[in-house]
Amino acid sequence: MPSATDRLSQLLIKNNIIDEKQLAAALERQKESGSSLGKVLLEMGVVRENQLAEVIARELGLEYVDLLEYKINIQATTSIEESTAQRYTCIPIDFDEGRLVVAMADPTNIYALDDIRLSTGYEVKPVVSAREDIVSAIQRYYHLDTDVVEEALEGKEMEETESISGVVDDTPLVRFTTTMIAEAINRGASDIHVDPRENEVLIRYRIDGVCQEVKRVPKNIHQGIVSRIKIISDLNIAERRIPQDGHFGMVSGGKAIDFRVAILPTVYGEKVVMRILDKSSILLRLEDLGFLPQALEKYRNAFLLPHGALLVTGPTGSGKSTSLYATLNVLNTAEKNITTVEDPVEYRLAGINQVQVNPKAGLHFANALRNILRTSPDILMVGEIRDRETAKTAIEAALTGHLVLSTLHTNDAPSALPRLIEMGVESFLVSSAINCVLAQRLVRKLCQNCKVPYEPDPEVLRNLDFPLNGEEDLILYKANENGCAKCSGTGYKGRVGLYEVMPMSDEIQRLTVKEASATIIMNQAIEEGLLTMRDDGYVKAKMGVTSIEEIMRVVAV
Repeated sequence: MPSATDRLSQLLIKNNIIDEKQLAAALERQKESGSSLGKVLLEMGVVRENQLAEVIARELGLEYVDLLEYKINIQATTSIEESTAQRYTCIPIDFDEGRLVVAMADPTNIYALDDIRLSTGYEVKPVVSAREDIVSAIQRYYHLDTDVVEEALEGKEMEETESISGVVDDTPLVRFTTTMIAEAINRGASDIHVDPRENEVLIRYRIDGVCQEVKRVPKNIHQGIVSRIKIISDLNIAERRIPQDGHFGMVSGGKAIDFRVAILPTVYGEKVVMRILDKSSILLRLEDLGFLPQALEKYRNAFLLPHGALLVTGPTGSGKSTSLYATLNVLNTAEKNITTVEDPVEYRLAGINQVQVNPKAGLHFANALRNILRTSPDILMVGEIRDRETAKTAIEAALTGHLVLSTLHTNDAPSALPRLIEMGVESFLVSSAINCVLAQRLVRKLCQNCKVPYEPDPEVLRNLDFPLNGEEDLILYKANENGCAKCSGTGYKGRVGLYEVMPMSDEIQRLTVKEASATIIMNQAIEEGLLTMRDDGYVKAKMGVTSIEEIMRVVAV
């Protein structure tokens, strides 16, 4: 069987890239240096990188890609870390039918292919490119050189803004902004923060509910970044004194993604927050959110009732909307007339009538809800109960044959009942209308690839009221301090809900009518089998899903 050197020699001769004399000289030098034939030919200058790459591609039956001509998909480049690209001399350049297209100098490196597949979750389609072109692309797409950006922004501030406003292609600032957004998507961020400071700008991503600083850039490119974001969000680039809100959309990896943009003037310049709304997340099933079987059964029994109110409580960012959308996905059938009133309508749901509140035009939750009731709905979703009028209208709708879903800001499920009474809804109406209250928080999930088992101190667990149940030798898990490639070094990947499902029993209804405190209602609910969010978290800690530290971070212990 011919060796790799023989095969390469034959291909180079066959394609008239070198002649016999050049080959003989190269083979002689190869014997002296011990280098590969390809490297020797490059050093001799008898072949070019792209010629060698084309021959290798032909030999392996792979596609050759000229990176100087190919329009690289910036979203693809952010799939792997720069260190990985440099280690294997490769760069992701596109997506192809769900596969990640990776340009490689050595596509036979199975270790590189396995590493990229494991770290990205994509199947890899290798293509061959010239080594020097790959190195140049890595420098271009991973090293957004500050000097290059500063050079592009030299001149007056207004000239900077004007130069950006007309650009739709490949300038350093456009490339920087696009890469920043694509990287955030690939890392699973929910928000991008561009935070101006006195002498620099911080770029942060909120990943799994926690802000992480990803880079710092010079202050003098700040306005250019902001202007570029304003342009794609259809905002006024000349206005810097007042807050602005906008939005834009894009497709990444075959998924439609919307961005809600908020710009806030600060003493050091305009702060930008881009909220990333992945439309595929609203297609989640309730079973995928992290409900324990018993809690899910209680919740399902409540929302399948033909009428009454179901409240989801928790702070901002606790996943309330996701739970409600997942619930609506179950209820959404051709036989049901479903209408929502939201502020804002972040996701479009097929088959459901969605109303956007508009305070400037006088359309608030309360009057929108009153008008919706005239359209004979079966199911209503109210984005949030914020005031007495909305609360009374929602409760009355629940009592007149409608199923009403809504959110409320309380710390736990029992507190929702006194909160409605404080808003001015009569206690007997609250007790009659509410079917169930769901309270929730989101915690980070331990990275299943690198989580660390440990034997906790039983005394510490007792102080946390952790149910040991005789398991003195219990094994729990914690985050790996250094993380791994799959979790970007954080030790956590993804989030899961902690839930507290409180159906309205006869006794809880009686306590509500008597306007009992949240503490008394909580004690009664626990007697009836309520699993608190803290205890729900402890079950998930025993399962190895999350850590004790995460539970303590989001739930009062």
